[in-house]
Amino acid sequence: MEPTAARGSLAGLLGIWGVTRAALLLCVLKVVVFPGPDVTSDVSVIYRGWYDVLVTGTFPQDDVTWQYPPAAALAVLSPAVLPFLEYATAFFVLAFVADAMTLALLLRGARGAGRYRRGAWLWVAGVPLLGPTVYARYDVMVTAVAVAALLAAGRHPRLAGALMAFGALLKVWPALLLLAVRRRAAWVSAAVTGVVVAGLFAVLMPGAFAFLGFQRDRGTEVESLGALVFHVARHHGWEGEVLLNYGSVEFLGPYVSWVSTGALFLTGAALAWLVLWRLLATRFAPHTAADAAFTAVLLFTVTSRVISPQYMVWLVGTAAVCLCFRESRMGRPAALVLAACPVTTLEFPVWFGSVVASDGLGITLLAVRNGLLVAASLLAARALWCATVPARREVPSAPGPSWAERTTVPS
Repeated sequence: MEPTAARGSLAGLLGIWGVTRAALLLCVLKVVVFPGPDVTSDVSVIYRGWYDVLVTGTFPQDDVTWQYPPAAALAVLSPAVLPFLEYATAFFVLAFVADAMTLALLLRGARGAGRYRRGAWLWVAGVPLLGPTVYARYDVMVTAVAVAALLAAGRHPRLAGALMAFGALLKVWPALLLLAVRRRAAWVSAAVTGVVVAGLFAVLMPGAFAFLGFQRDRGTEVESLGALVFHVARHHGWEGEVLLNYGSVEFLGPYVSWVSTGALFLTGAALAWLVLWRLLATRFAPHTAADAAFTAVLLFTVTSRVISPQYMVWLVGTAAVCLCFRESRMGRPAALVLAACPVTTLEFPVWFGSVVASDGLGITLLAVRNGLLVAASLLAARALWCATVPARREVPSAPGPSWAERTTVPS
């Protein structure tokens, strides 16, 4: 009965995945109109514009909206592998393929003793709850690389390190996964891969690192945790404004720099806590690397000046890897992330106008979504610390023999 039940469970999982992903494709292809602003314009307009520049052999050095590390060019250029399709359609198909690859990796990661398919189920459920935005950004491709890296960390540290470095050159955040890795081979592999790939881009394509200068003058994005301050302040005489700035909708005006600096301080504090954890942790299990990676990504997402909807794909992916392990402590934080997914879709794109207007509905949606993420971060950090860092307790020990007793020669 057990094999039959397992086959039935797998068939159900794959069936749900197929139905929900078909719905996402119908939305991004505009066969079905999803409420709110058009989420596909980033691909059809912005990505396509970058593509036209990148194919000439250079990065868009004069475009401040290009804020990505050099390997992101590969994601933007990827529709070229499907030349028989229009650019946007090819991109959506490749996002679908990345989604399928992630599911395959999670199903493979569920094999063996002490493993579960809970992670695959989380991925199957979480992605459609985020709506068509998932297929209209390249974050699902980055997440596939990160999931592969985490699942390889136990048995193939060199491969894991190389994937983490490559992921970091796609969109920075996979570098956080290295904080959870103990094996020196992974760090060496990551360093070599990072230097080689970054060096190739620097030599072959001018402007590979121009993106580093495009972050300094950013404001506070309207969906971030710090933005709640200004959403409320707008109702009490704050004189700032909401503008499209550096490719996202941000608050600009008095005191915004204070909140942005505060966010950077919190990010630094999160990094310091993670380094302290790494120094003090002594109990490592097969699931610890995944738990630590999920916690790190949560902390950096919550403290960021920007919490775009596609960031949730990172959290769903890393949480799914945690849930592949029966002994993982991340069940409750993962559940909170899953609960935050539909709220994210409601705030963008469904009622993004309310968010921009800072009305009661918009503020409520952001407070709920960001509150769920803060709670998930705190629970994950506490669970990780308690599971890996030994408690400092004074354990009385029996007094040993005196020096005279130890040196007395028996007669």
